[in-house]
Amino acid sequence: MFTDAAHVDPPVSSAKEPPSLVLPDHRNLRRDEFWRGIPAYEKVSEEDFRTHTFQVKHAVTNVRQLRETLGGLVPESFYEDLDSGMKNAPMALRISPYLLSLIDWNDPLGDPIRTQFLPLRSHQQPNHPMLQFDSLNEQGDSPVPGLTHRYRDKALFLPQNSCPVYCRFCTRSYAVGNETDYFSEKLKLHANLARWEEAFTYIQSRPELEDIVISGGDSYNLKADHIRLIGERLLNMPNIRRIRYATKGLCVMPQKILSDHAWTDALTGVVELGRKLHKDVVVHTHVNHPNELTGITQDAMDLLTERGVTVRCQTVLQRTVNDAPKTMQLLVKRLSYVNIHPYYVYFHDMVPGVEDLRTTLASGINLEKHVRGATAGFNTPHFVVDTMGGGGKRDAHSHEHYDRETGIAVFTSPSVKPGKKFLYFDPLLSLDEEHRWKWTQPFERRAMIDAALAAVP
Repeated sequence: MFTDAAHVDPPVSSAKEPPSLVLPDHRNLRRDEFWRGIPAYEKVSEEDFRTHTFQVKHAVTNVRQLRETLGGLVPESFYEDLDSGMKNAPMALRISPYLLSLIDWNDPLGDPIRTQFLPLRSHQQPNHPMLQFDSLNEQGDSPVPGLTHRYRDKALFLPQNSCPVYCRFCTRSYAVGNETDYFSEKLKLHANLARWEEAFTYIQSRPELEDIVISGGDSYNLKADHIRLIGERLLNMPNIRRIRYATKGLCVMPQKILSDHAWTDALTGVVELGRKLHKDVVVHTHVNHPNELTGITQDAMDLLTERGVTVRCQTVLQRTVNDAPKTMQLLVKRLSYVNIHPYYVYFHDMVPGVEDLRTTLASGINLEKHVRGATAGFNTPHFVVDTMGGGGKRDAHSHEHYDRETGIAVFTSPSVKPGKKFLYFDPLLSLDEEHRWKWTQPFERRAMIDAALAAVP
């Protein structure tokens, strides 16, 4: 006779005290004073650390500040490696005390948070020859500055170009953040009401537009009044049904939700207005590793949940950060546990300075197999390629052609740009020596691409 294991009596313990229950890994959120391991923060109170003002004021923006913050936690060679890496990076350095404190400084070279925010020259790889500064062709699909209209019913609005931290893998490194040695002149998208008005006029003039993503930069860096202004202007347009505020903030500075009351109230007010107008207002955030989620994140999400704010997550797939099945499974379940819905896992865009972080298409497809079924379907993310050239997001397994030897995949996007073919390229370090050499030769390179395109009718 079949017996459900859940109904079998547990064995009797010989110990005097009953055995303690062990929480599943995804529920083990850090609530210790982890920042005290950093010399500069060892005397910082919990009250101060949990404020956004402390996080903003003490953000590290250069190697000198990092050395002053960490002291002797790492050898001088680490600072030299970072300084050299910054000279070859498209993004400026900006990292919050929260993130710095979550890095394992006993193993900084292998730490997944360090990998995403502090570029080391010793880890960087040569750029793929097919990368593009604006790999998604956002500028080419922009009818007015700071507004990308690619999908028929959706547009991306970029009201400003700064973030609370700078990810070294940013797909919008051509515009976001301060200028660097690599990008000496970036596209200017500063907060400007006249430019916003131009975007609003365009959105209102296009009846097919229903869905607006407010990104940047990062919505976290918008003033509370601007959160409200943008939200109200969009919601009061008859054609707009959905808006989404995009922010990495819950990952890098969850304290803002808890301590910047004006900002959180403004967001809540827009959500409530949307509800009254029978329209959808949500937040899209960006978490890449389970270690980025702590008890502070949970507290911030508890507040947003109480206020009826829906939060979804768009993760970037990165080699050595989250490309192991157990890591991605844990991330998905931990996000779900704190009421953040896993929405997308993006294959890494082909932007400068981050070839060491990209994965093959095959490895991502295999990873998706391990994630699917680990939790409920509505909390299982889609693994997508945001195609080069502006073809939009395609399911990773929906490629029309994929040659693992050359590393070339071909996608089509009939609902976005019918009749066109879009390419994705595996990182060169994943190829054999012969094909790595071929990519260095312009004639061989062209022949491989032409063959891949010809394989798709």
